Amino acid sequence: MSTTEDTTLRARKQPELATAVSRRQFLKGAAGASAALALPSSAALAVAGTAAAAANPVPEGKVRITLDVNGKTHELEIEPRTTLLEALREHLALTGAKKGCDAGACGACTVLVDGRRIVSCLTLAVMQQGKKITTIEGLADGERLHPMQEAFMECDAFQCGFCTPGQILSAVACLKERHVATDYEIRKWMSGNLCRCGAYPNIVQAVALGAKKAGAL
Repeated sequence: MSTTEDTTLRARKQPELATAVSRRQFLKGAAGASAALALPSSAALAVAGTAAAAANPVPEGKVRITLDVNGKTHELEIEPRTTLLEALREHLALTGAKKGCDAGACGACTVLVDGRRIVSCLTLAVMQQGKKITTIEGLADGERLHPMQEAFMECDAFQCGFCTPGQILSAVACLKERHVATDYEIRKWMSGNLCRCGAYPNIVQAVALGAKKAGAL
């Protein structure tokens, strides 16, 4: 083949090559555009999140938390230093837990967190996210009282009633911990809950009766 013929053949193929390249570029571009529409970019998600936060900002000096209390979810905006007791009483109007000594010594503020008793006056609310919190208001099953609540009523295990919610929740924890075999054991494991009225004999009787009602003895 002569040089002239070779040059002519190449010239004829160049439009075909250009067409093939342009088609490939078009298909790649179309695929990229489809992917971009199907999957939002991280930048787009960031912008959406920022817009949502801007629409519902948290007041300065506060944090937004979520608490699971008595089987219900509550979203609160509180100061980071807010105790669980303050969150329950002042933000959720659950006033069964009492502020007694505010130093964790009297047990009047006792609540259950994941089934374990804690003094809520020494516990920060922000630390209890993702946990199940039970107060005296959520102990009964609808209109049916918990066996320990019934026992406290039957044994008249209270006078002024200020410490009673904490006493009952602590007794429920004792029941779960299996510390209800003897009166001595009950006194020992209930010693963190003080009663200013001195109803201790009746409280011990109530815990023992509550254990029997619950089938623990």
